[in-house]
Amino acid sequence: MVGMIWKNSAPSLDSLNDLRKSTLAEALDIRFIEVGENHLKATMPVDARTHQPYGLLHGGASAALAETVGSVASACCIDQQQQICVGIEINCNHVKAKRTGLVTATAEPLHLGATNHVWDIKIRDENEKLICVSRRTVAVLKKRG
Repeated sequence: MVGMIWKNSAPSLDSLNDLRKSTLAEALDIRFIEVGENHLKATMPVDARTHQPYGLLHGGASAALAETVGSVASACCIDQQQQICVGIEINCNHVKAKRTGLVTATAEPLHLGATNHVWDIKIRDENEKLICVSRRTVAVLKKRG
């Protein structure tokens, strides 16, 4: 997509990271690190909190990171006074194992419609190696009175 996607102006990192409090994002130490004109980035450590029993990054943790960055990005693209957005689908292809370090998810819109958003989310490691590819679909609904 060309041009800025955010509803009013680009959200601040402080405001986005405040959303983490008392959520799964806080428990997994997901942190928003970059707001671009048409993307949002967040990081997550690969450690005991995000491992599966073999000591690898848990696919569910990758899905939680992708869902978090995609859903928050959608929330920044709507009129929050009149609308809410809720996730309706996520898929993840886990393409490379990761044992330690940090992964970064970048969410970019594929479609920003009046009633739904579709996000392409790529999760990469510190060396820019692709770890996971995800697609996130979010429904945009009118707030109920």
